[in-house]
Amino acid sequence: MAGQIDQLKAIRVADWMSENVLAVETFDSIAIARQIMAKHRVNQLPVLDNDLLVGMVTDRDIRDAYPTSMMIDQTQAIDSFAEKVTVEEVMTHDLLIVRPETALATAVALLRKHRIGSLPVVKNKSLVGIITRSDILDYVLAGGPTRKRLARKAPSVRGKKKPR
Repeated sequence: MAGQIDQLKAIRVADWMSENVLAVETFDSIAIARQIMAKHRVNQLPVLDNDLLVGMVTDRDIRDAYPTSMMIDQTQAIDSFAEKVTVEEVMTHDLLIVRPETALATAVALLRKHRIGSLPVVKNKSLVGIITRSDILDYVLAGGPTRKRLARKAPSVRGKKKPR
């Protein structure tokens, strides 16, 4: 049993995180964030400002920002609204982060304790990856600490740059 615990502690976030991170900028609209999430089937996106991680926006943040469903026949007004609201207005500012060398078990405990779906992975103040519940499930399905993850590449996407 002690050997299994030591083995589990040796698994690092870097071994299972997704390195090519989908992200948006603070000035991107929630419509852009929603489109990226839908296209790539993700539930959260790190938010960057000049390549620095400043927040996280989730599908729930975006859903909560949209007008009430009482406006069902007003899709044009809803679409216009979504283009005007920025990610910065609805994102979570206070983030929990992990480092690549963080034990995977520690990341799992943080996800569970705080009831969140992902943790940005930061090294030297730069976003280098993200560890999600899906990554944890990949770990479990691969046989746990006895197997290594197969390389998985996700496209790197950022929202449109706004002229300054």
